[in-house]
Amino acid sequence: MADSYWYNLRTGEVEHGPESPALDRAGPFDTAEEAAHAPELLRQRAKAWEDEERREDE
Repeated sequence: MADSYWYNLRTGEVEHGPESPALDRAGPFDTAEEAAHAPELLRQRAKAWEDEERREDE
């Protein structure tokens, strides 16, 4: 896990290894670049889940 990268949701910084409390981070990611794009990725996943739930409810 120390070779992974995390996105700190509180500070907006990329961390190498799990440095901050679990509630404050998203990941793990394979690269620092992937972790830096975490907010966009999380928005995309949330929208996909919302769309899927909407289709299931129809």
